[in-house]
Amino acid sequence: MSDAVQLGPFQGRFRDRVAMVTGAGSGIGAAVARQLAAEGVRAVVLADVDREAAGAVAEELPGARATALDVADAAAVDGAVEDVLREYGRLDVMVHAAGVDDPRAKQWIADALSAGRPPEVTGWLDDAAWARVMRVNLDGTFHVLRASVRAMRPRASGAIVVIGSSSAFDAPVGYPHYAASKAGVHAVSQAVAKEVVADGIRVNVVAPGPTRTGMAARTPEALRSGFADPRVRPYATADEIADIALFLASDAAANLVGAVLLANGGRFTT
Repeated sequence: MSDAVQLGPFQGRFRDRVAMVTGAGSGIGAAVARQLAAEGVRAVVLADVDREAAGAVAEELPGARATALDVADAAAVDGAVEDVLREYGRLDVMVHAAGVDDPRAKQWIADALSAGRPPEVTGWLDDAAWARVMRVNLDGTFHVLRASVRAMRPRASGAIVVIGSSSAFDAPVGYPHYAASKAGVHAVSQAVAKEVVADGIRVNVVAPGPTRTGMAARTPEALRSGFADPRVRPYATADEIADIALFLASDAAANLVGAVLLANGGRFTT
């Protein structure tokens, strides 16, 4: 591990805390892990289905280690969180950024836009595509919430931040499984938030709009250009979304419980 990361302007915000970030091998998860390290976290565990990618990020950061994790695997999530407790004795912050999209459905939508016709996705969407998105995005979120709550309850403190999506609100045409999965992510997070606030645990959600990540880079150009709007901010950066996630995880957000912060650059409001 390198000590190249310098403490940032909020260097004391996470001092002595132990954090875990899912989906930390790239994009928003990697940005969150880097910022936690820059803000004095005692330890941060980077979990990702791509262990090599998470390891490459962890190598940059003091107090960081990487682990392979498929959040759709409930036993694996439980085991990863238990490993954190065994190694560090506590879990103070969980940021759950792991998730998947559906490149095939995106291509169908892009092809329709290019041809000037309405997208026709639902009739062609098979059970496997639906189940994959739900298994990772929705089931995975429940697995992470459950394991985090079990770890945090004995200490009566902790902050959990879930990365949702503005797609839960605007429900993009031709993308029903992704929109439904993220709407479920928001709902389960809010339900858990109301339950565990009495235990000193805060759960909140960031709902990004278009963001420059590897997932966005794989989106067909015809679809990406459809998000362009001169009246609003361009694509967010992963660091900008990470800023919001870290605010929610910090003591400055002590009065935010079950919030869903829409971070879409002004594309729409709710």
